[in-house]
Amino acid sequence: MCSTSELARLIHKRHQILVQLRELGKRQGSLIEQEDTTTLLRLLSVKQRVLAGLQETERQLAPFHADDPDSRIWANQRERDQCAAEAQQCQQLLLEVLELERQQEQWMLQRRNQAATQLRRVQAASEATGAYHANRWTADQSQVAKRPHLLASSAIPLDLSSEA
Repeated sequence: MCSTSELARLIHKRHQILVQLRELGKRQGSLIEQEDTTTLLRLLSVKQRVLAGLQETERQLAPFHADDPDSRIWANQRERDQCAAEAQQCQQLLLEVLELERQQEQWMLQRRNQAATQLRRVQAASEATGAYHANRWTADQSQVAKRPHLLASSAIPLDLSSEA
């Protein structure tokens, strides 16, 4: 059987980490909207470290999952109630964090799709311009082949004389 004071400490730590993740998630959302990639990447680095802390806390909480909650011995009912309330808040916070992540994933997918559409339009315009110029060059060459005098009349005369 694991210590209830250790359980309470870990639940409290988990709660603090989830509050921090929720705040980071909100900040992440505003950075996505502002398209501030540099700051977003720094925030994601911080968020990764916070997530590692959550994983470690969850690993430390694992032995408590095997315990029967009714057989735990608490110092007093207030401590037990406080730990239970914090555990419930953790579940709510986790749902909020997951919802923020889901929304942000949707925003990022929309932004990616918009960027892909813009790139396709630019590519199509570039290809059309290239085809136009290629067609014009081919047409110009065709005209010169049919009427060589066009080349001579459009060329700048060159002085090929020598002063030697």
